[in-house]
Amino acid sequence: MESDNRSTAKYFFLQGLTNSPQVQFLLFFPILAMYLLTMLGNSIIVNIIHLDLKLYTPMYFLMGHLAFIDMCYVTVITPKMLGNLLLNSQLISYNGCFTQLFFFISFGQSESFLLAVMAYDRYAAICHPLHYMDLISRRSCLCLIVFCWIAGFLNSALHTGLAARLPFCSSHQISHFFCDITPLLKLSCASTFINEVVILVAGVFVVLTPFLCILISYVFIVKTIMSIPSTTGRHKTFSTCSSHLTVVCMFYGTILLLYMLPASLSQDHNKAFAVIYTLITPFLNPFIYALRNTEIRGSFKKICANLRAV
Repeated sequence: MESDNRSTAKYFFLQGLTNSPQVQFLLFFPILAMYLLTMLGNSIIVNIIHLDLKLYTPMYFLMGHLAFIDMCYVTVITPKMLGNLLLNSQLISYNGCFTQLFFFISFGQSESFLLAVMAYDRYAAICHPLHYMDLISRRSCLCLIVFCWIAGFLNSALHTGLAARLPFCSSHQISHFFCDITPLLKLSCASTFINEVVILVAGVFVVLTPFLCILISYVFIVKTIMSIPSTTGRHKTFSTCSSHLTVVCMFYGTILLLYMLPASLSQDHNKAFAVIYTLITPFLNPFIYALRNTEIRGSFKKICANLRAV
């Protein structure tokens, strides 16, 4: 009888950011610092928006949810990666791997939809200011938020469920620093054709569709801004959406580059792109919004002054 190359996976091995144990240990401290600053910066934004009544508007409501998703998104990956770096371990359990995969896809795709909703908010505010509260009332804003979460979790459940049904070969080493869908599928002994088709079709829905909605929104926004006669007025209007546009470029730019580049691209390049959208982008988002938004900065200073006065 031929030996069966299939096995029931009880654990996987994560390759990590590098194969060098010395470099792995040195990476622990900068990644830990980045993670703590990410959590601190985003939690500050969430609390500022919650505490300041002047920020109880749809734009800041959406901004607060983006900061919350970023905290969830980075927490799915970073603590496990820090533990592996500190202990020089590559091990992750089967259940732990698929749990990480599920929440990573969920939060990432919820953020994709949320960025499109934020673009629609800016479109409504700039292109139809007189009807803004009708187009994006607090109720409609809440419904859009719920849609982002549900769509992200349902899509993630589809990918994770299909991947969990696959048998895995005797080699359980994932060529990544976390459980991502593409390197995980490469370990399967069975055909992954259905999984790949679902990834392609779902990718159009959860990545390209929101991205096209954002592009269309900004076409109308730029057209409206250019019709403003005053240079000062144009600059002031554009500044209200510059932070969102910067985040969109970082988020979608990295993902589109990763999937548009040739498949022959080395694993090191794939990991470098993954570091950008899983660690660096959530780390930079609070600074982008804090530095470019005068109301956020003003509220932060007011809250700090009130705390000192207590």
